[in-house]
Amino acid sequence: MFSKILIANRGEIAVRIIRACKEMGISTVAVYSEADRESLHVQLADESYCIGKAQASESYLNEDRVISAALVSKAQAIHPGYGFLSENPHFAQLCKKYGIVFIGPDPEVMEKVGDKAQIKKIMESTNLRPIPGTEALASIDEAVESAERIGYPVMLKACFGGGGRGIRQVNSKEELLKVYPLAVSESEAAFGDGSVYMEKFIYPARHIEMQIIGDEAGNVLCLGERDCSIQRRHQKLIEESPSPGVNEMQRQKLIRDVTDAVKKMGYSGVGTLEFLMDTKGNFWFMEMNVRLQVEHCVTEALTRIDMVKWQIRTAAGVTLPFKQEDISLNGSSIECRINALAPGRLQACHIPGGPFLRFDGGVIPGTMVSPYYDSLIGKLIAYASTREEAVRKMRSALCEILFNGIDTNIMEQLEIVGDPVFSSGDYDLTFMEGR
Repeated sequence: MFSKILIANRGEIAVRIIRACKEMGISTVAVYSEADRESLHVQLADESYCIGKAQASESYLNEDRVISAALVSKAQAIHPGYGFLSENPHFAQLCKKYGIVFIGPDPEVMEKVGDKAQIKKIMESTNLRPIPGTEALASIDEAVESAERIGYPVMLKACFGGGGRGIRQVNSKEELLKVYPLAVSESEAAFGDGSVYMEKFIYPARHIEMQIIGDEAGNVLCLGERDCSIQRRHQKLIEESPSPGVNEMQRQKLIRDVTDAVKKMGYSGVGTLEFLMDTKGNFWFMEMNVRLQVEHCVTEALTRIDMVKWQIRTAAGVTLPFKQEDISLNGSSIECRINALAPGRLQACHIPGGPFLRFDGGVIPGTMVSPYYDSLIGKLIAYASTREEAVRKMRSALCEILFNGIDTNIMEQLEIVGDPVFSSGDYDLTFMEGR
């Protein structure tokens, strides 16, 4: 097992990883930008190093500075969290070059799986059905030809995108001719690669994702599904597990098919396979994320498995002690993402408590919510034996949670969980339209 880990991230996920390491007896190293000098993750870590200016490109995305901090601190491994360098095969390869363990999949596997067009081709040899689409498009002429073959509407997506970014819906040839060059430019600017691909737009649908974890011995476990259909402009707002729209027969078949597919890849570490579930109950594979998800806490609350700890252990070569039949998916867990609506300094806060209620945050009074990074303040997670009780628990917690000094989306989250359609569980990706 590692004795020291560097966390190449910030905010609530850096705090989450530091806490897991402390419980495992592992020393921690924080890196931070000039804007995050007084951040909670810096205060909690055993060591900390400033790696650059506020802009992520000059700090958290600067591979050489992160590696230098790891070498200076003699960290044996780097945990990338999510976002930033977490799905960067070049950075994972750089870690290997310097004898540092990257807590994630092997860089060769990451490169193969991380290309969202290529992974769909790989899935064609499994029992999972990819959404009809293309590989990376070579030109606008190929895009037009592909759209006519697939049929409008279609989605243009960045091959190396993530976090709901780099996605555009296209309804006609005229629109495609305007949007295609913009999509390429946006992909290049956001992800350093202008490759885009196209897929059929399945609508209406639920967004369902399956959580897996594998070890170096070839064992793979599926920790059930999450419903991530409450989104605005492809940004998730609320997640829950299990999905109220998936029945037990569908769930068990998807678990078997996902497990078999991941085993064929030789995948080690945590990962998430994302699907669209159409109105007929068909599951269409979209992509695989080769990292910890923001919403991993929902799965932890349901299964009582600490995914961060097992992510660290499997990276150290520890074999999973569980079998699929050991995974309990009883009860219901719901997560609300608490986002800042504008930059500001947090003056005071109150976090609700009680049995089976959890808040993963990265702020304390005095924290400056910066304009340079993601607006996520923290995640509120409620678990109960039934979905009805979990919804009530979440409503109660949202009424109590308080952040003074910054505007947040708490009232909107309260409106969502109080909506009769959400309470019924009969919602899909159209839920937030017009809101």
